[in-house]
Amino acid sequence: MSSSTLPSSAWDDLARAATSLGDDAEAEILSEFLAFPLGADRYALPVERVREIVRLRQITPVPRVPRKILGIISLRGEIVQVLDLAQRLGGVPNRPTPTTRIVVLHGDEGNAAGLLVEGVASVLRVPEDAFREAPGSDTDFVSRLCEDDGEFVSILNLERVLNLVE
Repeated sequence: MSSSTLPSSAWDDLARAATSLGDDAEAEILSEFLAFPLGADRYALPVERVREIVRLRQITPVPRVPRKILGIISLRGEIVQVLDLAQRLGGVPNRPTPTTRIVVLHGDEGNAAGLLVEGVASVLRVPEDAFREAPGSDTDFVSRLCEDDGEFVSILNLERVLNLVE
């Protein structure tokens, strides 16, 4: 499976794939994850936490917030805080491109949060035996790894990623 991003015409197919296992799904499927590239690496997050994927729009900066928070967007009248995932994971901030997206997540107590990502690649269906323990680190942003076509994909620990009180 390529780590390249999907063309705009494939978003409907991606949404259908995330909500339906299809006829050819194997009984051993455990979890589904939304996969995306971040630099040279691949990351994923649980599909059940994804509310929607939106194109990049104007992000309004908010004074006196951590640098990891890019600002806020208005999404159909709802205010959504947006984090730059690359910067949150300790990398170089994302540079907007035509494939840049904001992954809007279901948050605590009905709130939503957005993660700025380079693009969205695919929906992974991961059987139990494809999971591996993540190597120890002091950040704990990665909860575990899974294998996809011979490549490792880092499954994000969203509670840790979204926790800005450090």
